[in-house]
Amino acid sequence: MTLAAEQKPGTTRTLVEGVRRTVLRGGLRVVTEHVPGVRSAAIGVFVSVGSRDETPTLNGASHFLEHLLFKGTPTRSALDISASMDMVGGEFNAYTAREYTCYHARVLDEDLPLAVDILGDMLTSSLITPDDVEAEREVILDEIAMHDDDPDDVVHNLFAATAWAGSPLARPIAGTHESIRGLSRKQVDRYYRTRYTAPATTVAVAGNVQHADVVRLVRKAFARNDFLADDEARPLPPKLALSPRSTKSGDVHTTRAFEQVNLVLGMRGLTRSDPQRYALGVLNAAFGGGSSSRLFQEVRERRGLAYAVYSFATSYSDAGMVGVSVGSLPTKSAEVLDVVRAELARVAGSGLSKDELDRGRGQMRGGLVLSLEDTVSRMTRLGEVELFQDRLLSLDEVLARLDKVTLDDVQELAADVFRRPETLAVVGPAA
Repeated sequence: MTLAAEQKPGTTRTLVEGVRRTVLRGGLRVVTEHVPGVRSAAIGVFVSVGSRDETPTLNGASHFLEHLLFKGTPTRSALDISASMDMVGGEFNAYTAREYTCYHARVLDEDLPLAVDILGDMLTSSLITPDDVEAEREVILDEIAMHDDDPDDVVHNLFAATAWAGSPLARPIAGTHESIRGLSRKQVDRYYRTRYTAPATTVAVAGNVQHADVVRLVRKAFARNDFLADDEARPLPPKLALSPRSTKSGDVHTTRAFEQVNLVLGMRGLTRSDPQRYALGVLNAAFGGGSSSRLFQEVRERRGLAYAVYSFATSYSDAGMVGVSVGSLPTKSAEVLDVVRAELARVAGSGLSKDELDRGRGQMRGGLVLSLEDTVSRMTRLGEVELFQDRLLSLDEVLARLDKVTLDDVQELAADVFRRPETLAVVGPAA
């Protein structure tokens, strides 16, 4: 399959059945998937910039900008933007991740032209006025304070800061009170003008749509402010890496006046494009991904040590972490940690049983197929593949790769990743 970066502007390629990609002048790519039997359309504008692209001084700029793009353009006020979508019953939002930012909407198929036009206007023509910057600064500071009151957010931010110390991945996506206070309107506007470019942008649409119609709508909506003017530009290539960057091991404890002790114990994992990601998905689901998982059964059902416990596998283009997150009463936290470490050692030593493998595989298969009943999930998949994979796999290809995962694959992977040096973050009341 031809990468978008290698595709000539003005041409269209079929990626898999029902999915087509066109590269427009300026390097903007448009990817669509026709989903029969639905009356909706989901659109996402994916910009290949996130918190890991920021300098320490600009920490939080990507998220700040995400907020500001809803505040108005020369032709639409903030109220116009929200009222237009409310008028047609559309769902409209955005989120900032460490490696990209996404602006997305879900509307009736007949209202897709409106959603495309609003998103194109926002992405190419936002005003970023001084008054809006100051008003939204206070909103973001309130949002940071809200996260600081959430034990799960606090412990995961502490874990990231420890595991990725010295890397932009260590910094919180929303920024800190200090970094947000320090950002000027000029800095945010410059970030917008230099980062939000056509080659860094993918428009993904899934639902009751025709590709040619979507391309026509996108070309018109994103032509503002010479966004598509550079004839020589090509889409940015996907971010690919097989070897994950190193992580920092060690323990970090922070005292907070919470009722529980929350901990995250993890170790270096896999990148987004690692071929072993299917085996890791099955392992993660079976080990701590549901109520029948080994971790849930041992920690909650048999021992009653915690209400919520789960394992995770977080992947980035060149990095990854796997581990366990759990919250418990302070009197039980030491025992919980011992049990979690014992279960990690047990699965590293002997892998999964066949029943566990089958349940983990079934959970992955079912979750994937059910998620793709939703146009938003299909749209998100299209956008993320363009950013982080060398090709789009059909659903049957993904299911076939999951079916090929064996007990030996899982045991080999568990013996490797779960024996890597540990990073432990603990947040809770003083002992």
